[in-house]
Amino acid sequence: MIPLMPTPPAALLSYMDPFGFGRAAGDYWRDALERSVLYMDVMRLRGNQYLEHIEQTKPNVLGFESEVLMDGRTLPRPVNYELLRILPPEGVETNLQARPFVVVDPRAGHGPGIGGFKSDSEIGVALRAGHPCYFIGFLPYPMPDQTVEDVVEAEVAFVRHVVGRHPDTSEKPMVVGNCQAGWQVMMAAALEPDIFGPILIAGAPLSYWAGEHGNAPMRYTGGMTGGSWMTAMLSDMGAGLFDGASLVQNFEKLNPANTWWNKQYQLYTKVDTEAERYLEFERWWGGHVVLGGQEIQYIVDNLFIGNRLSTAQLVTSDGRRIDLRNLRSPVVVFCSRGDDITPPPQALGWVRDLYEGVEDIIANEQTIVYCVHDSTGHLGIFVSGSVSRKEHTEFTANMDYIDVLPPGLYETTVSSAAEREDADLIERDYLLEFEPRTIDELNEYVKPSIEDDTRFATVARISEINLGLYRSFVQPWVQAAATPETAKWMRRMHPNRLGYRLRSDRNPLMAWIPVMAEQINADRHPVGEENLFRSLEGIMSDQITRGLDAWRDLRDSSTERLFMNIYGQPLLQALVGLKGDAHAHRRRPGAEPEHRRFIERRQAELRDRIAKGTSHEAVMRSVIHVLGGAPATDERNFNRLRASRAELEPTLQLADFKTLMRDQFFILRLDREAALEALPTLLEDQTATQIDEHLAHIEHVLAASGELSEHAAQRFERVRSLFHKAIKQAPQEEAESSSQQPLIEKSPASKPETPAKPQASKAGAEQEVKPEAPVKPQASTAAVASDAQAQEETPASQPKATTKAAKERTEASESSTDTSEPSTDTSESSTDTSEPSTESQATTTPAAEKPSPRKPAAKRQRKTSGQESKS
Repeated sequence: MIPLMPTPPAALLSYMDPFGFGRAAGDYWRDALERSVLYMDVMRLRGNQYLEHIEQTKPNVLGFESEVLMDGRTLPRPVNYELLRILPPEGVETNLQARPFVVVDPRAGHGPGIGGFKSDSEIGVALRAGHPCYFIGFLPYPMPDQTVEDVVEAEVAFVRHVVGRHPDTSEKPMVVGNCQAGWQVMMAAALEPDIFGPILIAGAPLSYWAGEHGNAPMRYTGGMTGGSWMTAMLSDMGAGLFDGASLVQNFEKLNPANTWWNKQYQLYTKVDTEAERYLEFERWWGGHVVLGGQEIQYIVDNLFIGNRLSTAQLVTSDGRRIDLRNLRSPVVVFCSRGDDITPPPQALGWVRDLYEGVEDIIANEQTIVYCVHDSTGHLGIFVSGSVSRKEHTEFTANMDYIDVLPPGLYETTVSSAAEREDADLIERDYLLEFEPRTIDELNEYVKPSIEDDTRFATVARISEINLGLYRSFVQPWVQAAATPETAKWMRRMHPNRLGYRLRSDRNPLMAWIPVMAEQINADRHPVGEENLFRSLEGIMSDQITRGLDAWRDLRDSSTERLFMNIYGQPLLQALVGLKGDAHAHRRRPGAEPEHRRFIERRQAELRDRIAKGTSHEAVMRSVIHVLGGAPATDERNFNRLRASRAELEPTLQLADFKTLMRDQFFILRLDREAALEALPTLLEDQTATQIDEHLAHIEHVLAASGELSEHAAQRFERVRSLFHKAIKQAPQEEAESSSQQPLIEKSPASKPETPAKPQASKAGAEQEVKPEAPVKPQASTAAVASDAQAQEETPASQPKATTKAAKERTEASESSTDTSEPSTDTSESSTDTSEPSTESQATTTPAAEKPSPRKPAAKRQRKTSGQESKS
């Protein structure tokens, strides 16, 4: 084969170029030329891929096989959406009894499929966890007269269909909404809250006025264009259709350095290895779709400019108010500081818009969890493989725990198990932890500003004025001039679309590219990073990137200053009817009189139920109190609590578990002291043995996450004393019940020991504080009630120590009450107290273990009392 550039003999080059600069330059320019041809060949393949993709009837980039379950075009109000069932890949099994997962794809200019783009995606994570998965996608063109309300009703129908496919599953489907699909899912759940399970919204903007100065340039777009009249004009020019390529173009303008240089240069510099990955992503990024004119106008007027969703001002055509406070499912908000399309203030600001404080969230019985990533970009939130393997995997694994979290506001963090001291207690590679937060702490992300709210309220008023003027004087002329054929050519000539067409095989000027690329691939001469000129190329690229970034920063800062100066004028605000007061236009809906009366009624109901219930309420109330208001500090306590409760009550469903937990949480918040003092009352129908087992169960659950804090240990001692108070009363009730039931045989030794219990407790307490008592393990089992007084003299202990002591008491009681062994074995087992301390460490493993079995308290009392009488 004839080389593209003839090369002189190597021996001659060493004499002509002793320092190697000439050879380095020749090698670099040959490599640069080859890379240029290969780069153009990738662009040609991209153009061919684009044309093939847009000509499909149902294009998508899903990486999994699927089947259509429902076609939205057949609904009473037809839409271009459809419900798909994801078929598990070979080797992956799903459990039809598990919670279904529904992923809703964003329709913001790109085609469907990004939620299941690759194996390390939201769908891939759910499939590997064994969940049946469903996908809500869409077609390239909307149905005639399709509206946002129609799409929301279709999503409700799809979720209802998923629920009907799993009649034996008690858990409601988890619904994931990415970007634009996030606010759409929230609207659907606000209208039909009973069919939705936990909701995960990733990178979804809900509060469009929120933002930090210098970090949210897109929120000024509506003001700088004079409102939504331009959106209406583009839809009219498109014959009632809005080209999604315009939305993609707006996204690309946010980061010109990446759009115009970095993305292309990364392909050029690594064209031998990056071509496949680049083409795979461009298949989705370039798959532009079309939105209906009514849809985009509704979105811009009510969301982007009006910001009516986060303030409960949206009303459907049939008069239903879309109020996000109606949601009864936990909402997980996942956002990132590195996201310039949906920054954290816009993802989290709706919470502050709706609620004055956490008490208001709790009164509405809502659970809101948010997670803020440090660096990933907008697409990385739901596309990045590292994010899927970490955050999305943990969200999926902990969704049952999130579902039963008490109402409130929580921030969650994901930590690596390898970096923690308690790594042996963690089952997976990461641990998801939850911390209660307040609205003031949330404001550190939201950065609220009344002055900014006033400016955006001014923009909303001016937008209404300009839109009215456009519709009155300009729209008739534009609609008369636009035809379906002109709209089609306008879409074809869009710069984002035209770039794909020009660099494809349909352009005859590209015919020589594949021939040259084939020759270069057959005789490739790449140079390494050690080449001087290759290093200079990298330096030049960095300078270009910094220059474009500087121009972007100047553009954004100038736009922000201009926006603030124009719409911050009190005269302009007064002219549009605001008079400089944002609250007149944007009242928080959380302080309505009807809502306050609802809270009062709810509190009265809970106050009547403080002393009503059974041992189930007592155990749950105790665990929540010890852990400071939640059933767990992370999923380890919850998993052990749920597993052990399932052993005690196999028929207990997650929904019943959730109701039990939430009721006890509210009761503790309403009157903590009365709730705790009622614990012995809740245990009145239990025997001493059963109460003792419940206490051991609580210790078992608390030990799952390692050592408790000092305050949590003190709270546990309070609970222990109340349980022992109930144990203290239990034998008397047993005696009364035995007199009423003479058919049940009683041990003769049990009768004379009952009145001696207080003395045994006192003796046990005295022995526990004396260091010279050598037989403490036996004395501590004299009566379970003796622990109540002994613990008052013992300082607050850590959970591992608590569990260890519980295990020692259990081992001692088992050995002392085992009548099948000779009497000599009893003394041996009572003196061997070092072995149970190692066994007690087993309770710190994350596996769902059974609590250590305990012998009846009455038997332990009789046995030890007999030993005391002998001594």
